[in-house]
Amino acid sequence: MQQTSQQYDKVIQQCRELFIKKTKDYGTAWRILRLPSLTDQIFIKAQRIRSLQQNDTRMVDEGEHSEFIGIINYSIMALIQLDKGVSEQPDLTEEEAIALYDEQVSITKTLMENKNHDYGEAWRDMRVSSLTDLILQKLLRVKQIEDNQGETLVSEGIDANYQDMVNYAVFALIHLNAGI
Repeated sequence: MQQTSQQYDKVIQQCRELFIKKTKDYGTAWRILRLPSLTDQIFIKAQRIRSLQQNDTRMVDEGEHSEFIGIINYSIMALIQLDKGVSEQPDLTEEEAIALYDEQVSITKTLMENKNHDYGEAWRDMRVSSLTDLILQKLLRVKQIEDNQGETLVSEGIDANYQDMVNYAVFALIHLNAGI
């Protein structure tokens, strides 16, 4: 599991670098996005990945790799929004945004390590297409919970689903990068 932790960190480093660059370009404009908007952005990326996996022809020269990074970063933004609430204006400095990003990554990585221990790294034997399908399933669950105004009877909350999407996308990138 030490290898998984190192691989996880390398994937997150790539995602974090892009998050920082986009924060420099756009500030924290994403702070105005409501959770359903973030969920829909993630859904678009997951659907595109599935389409790329099923179709031979590509009209846009971007592959699965960048879309999985997008899923990770949008999911982390959603976790920040869940924690801080939506803002009417960008209200975070670059440093604050990065600190919140790192905090959510730390919480999500701890969840991965605990589940990875209990499941015995079963994800290593999964296909990237299966990880994509699991992300889509989590998105449909989140959409249903959002439609229910966040209420669940017996299910985990929205935050756990976003965390799982981050972790599935990291696993997919580890597979795609052949172990980094």
